[in-house]
Amino acid sequence: MIFDHRTYFLKPGTIKAHLALYEKMGFAPQSRVLGKPVLYATTEVGDVNSYVHVWAYKDLADRTARRETLWADAEWLAYVKASGELGALERQENKILVATSFFKLPGA
Repeated sequence: MIFDHRTYFLKPGTIKAHLALYEKMGFAPQSRVLGKPVLYATTEVGDVNSYVHVWAYKDLADRTARRETLWADAEWLAYVKASGELGALERQENKILVATSFFKLPGA
C-alpha cells in the first residue's frame, strides 16, 4: 500500500474560499474516482495557509490509473478551472509514502 501525501500552500487569507470551492465542486468527483481520502486536514500550528490530504492506493500503477481517470472527468476539470480562477494556490508539495509491513489501514 502507498499513500499520496499532498500539502497545498495558499495565499494568505484565501484558505476558507479555496476549501469552500473544493467542498462545493471538487470533493465529490475526486472521491468518486480516487476513493475516500485517508486524511483531509488544515493546520492549527505552523503555516496556517496550508492544508494536507492523503490518499491510499494499492500501488503506483493503481494511483496512475485512478489519476488518469480523474484528469478525464469533466466535473473535476470544471473544479480545476474554477480553482485556477480563484487564484489561491501558491504551491504544492507531494510525497509518496510506503506503508510499513506492520501498518494496516483501519477497515482495509
